[in-house]
Amino acid sequence: MNDLTMAQIDEQIKNAPLSKEDAKKHFIEKTEEWGLQHTFYFDEAWDYAVHRRKQKEFREKIAEFEQAVNAHPAKLKAVHEINPTKHSFADGQYIREIFNPAGLFIVTKIHNKTHPFFLMQGEMSIFSQDGIERISAPYHGITQAGTKRAIYTHTECVFVTVHATDKLNIEDIEEEVIAKSFDDVKLLPPNIEQVENLISQLQEKVV
Repeated sequence: MNDLTMAQIDEQIKNAPLSKEDAKKHFIEKTEEWGLQHTFYFDEAWDYAVHRRKQKEFREKIAEFEQAVNAHPAKLKAVHEINPTKHSFADGQYIREIFNPAGLFIVTKIHNKTHPFFLMQGEMSIFSQDGIERISAPYHGITQAGTKRAIYTHTECVFVTVHATDKLNIEDIEEEVIAKSFDDVKLLPPNIEQVENLISQLQEKVV
């Protein structure tokens, strides 16, 4: 039997992927046959793989949509000319306020850091890898690092983001908070130490 190549394996995955049930059966059989030990539960690995695949598909589609938007220079010109942006600063914080006219499609940059956002005025639909959400002011949320969105403004909107930074030059700040590609995103692992400290404090109070 000839050795399989990665290209052949990729072709099988593309054209005839195993179901979750079949993959789990194969996982158990090969674990027993080869005496394997594992770092992750099967369901963890499966869910992560499904998430990564959907994430990859979304990123490809959002890039395709951005290209379509860029194919309309009149629209882009309007966005850049009538989207005035206000910049302000507080201790270790950069606050960015932008006005969006009604009836525009906007594709955001790739966010390099997790930060809060606030819709102060208006109504918009946000399309992200989590789906489509229609929001109305007043509204606030959290943008996770690695996020890129498509936005449609149903009305005139005022949108505010707040970024943690000690820099005061706008170009330097954008270099810090915007990623050039998804590969450049600086994802940090969740900090569970604070949660563990809270649990310890609660347990101490109960005792």
